[in-house]
Amino acid sequence: MFEKHAAVFLYATSPVHMGAGQAIGVIDNPTQRERHTNHPSFAGSGIKGAVRHSWKALGGEEGLIARILGPESGNSDLHAGAVSFGDAQTLALPIRSLRGGFVYATCPQALARAQRLLNTVGAEASWPALHEVKEGHCLIANPDLLAGANKDKLHLEAFEYTAKISQELPKIAENLATRALPSDTAYDFFRNKLSQDLVVLSDTDFAYFAENAMLVEPHVRIDPNTGTAKDGGLFYTENLPPESLLIAPLMASKTRSGNKVEDLEAEDVMYKIKKLIDGKLLQIGGDATTGRGLVIARVEEGK
Repeated sequence: MFEKHAAVFLYATSPVHMGAGQAIGVIDNPTQRERHTNHPSFAGSGIKGAVRHSWKALGGEEGLIARILGPESGNSDLHAGAVSFGDAQTLALPIRSLRGGFVYATCPQALARAQRLLNTVGAEASWPALHEVKEGHCLIANPDLLAGANKDKLHLEAFEYTAKISQELPKIAENLATRALPSDTAYDFFRNKLSQDLVVLSDTDFAYFAENAMLVEPHVRIDPNTGTAKDGGLFYTENLPPESLLIAPLMASKTRSGNKVEDLEAEDVMYKIKKLIDGKLLQIGGDATTGRGLVIARVEEGK
């Protein structure tokens, strides 16, 4: 049984391709998505695999990897790992804006799920309630994003939204920015932007961008004999865009290697996994050789 709980924020600093493994549309390599919301997601097994792959590079102790994450498949000494990552849910997406370059777009549904997760793991999120957001409308914290004759319109991509300045949203945005991004000066710009340029769309409008505002890249297969593009070798890969923010649960138990002398308590396991990944750069998903899949992890431990 898991005794310690935390939430992990994953902030993309490059395009990320967590492949769905199957394609039913025009995109050959779609990204993973939740079934019921169709929002982009990261499978917990993929996050755990990324941590295992980067264990040594992150400074992890060689003798702890099997005890904390479980042994490799086929190992004669099989036992369960002491750490589990849940699936990461989309919290905010970068959407191109007429003013300010881009905004961090979210919706009541995404905020409510993140708040529920934080409160469930004991990392209290006492966010104020927001006003209802109807389709074609939005809540903003930064009036400098607005345009139009009455300065009440927000333009995202090719769409115009009637905006309302929210008194409650800055508190939520500031709280998120502090939790989700490292305190290093290198992230000052993005912490400030997230705290100022968070925009709340309706669940329906956000769902449109979650499906249609991804980064889709064309690729070609190269003929090894000629070194040129292979006929019929064009394919498209879908990526989560950089500056996207997701959140996932993290759970820890006592190690279960069967060695009472070496086994670690759940508190020690959580301490070690948090020390290993908190504020660190992970590579998640495919296309690593082309710089894809870079995310910054931030661990918010429950009290």
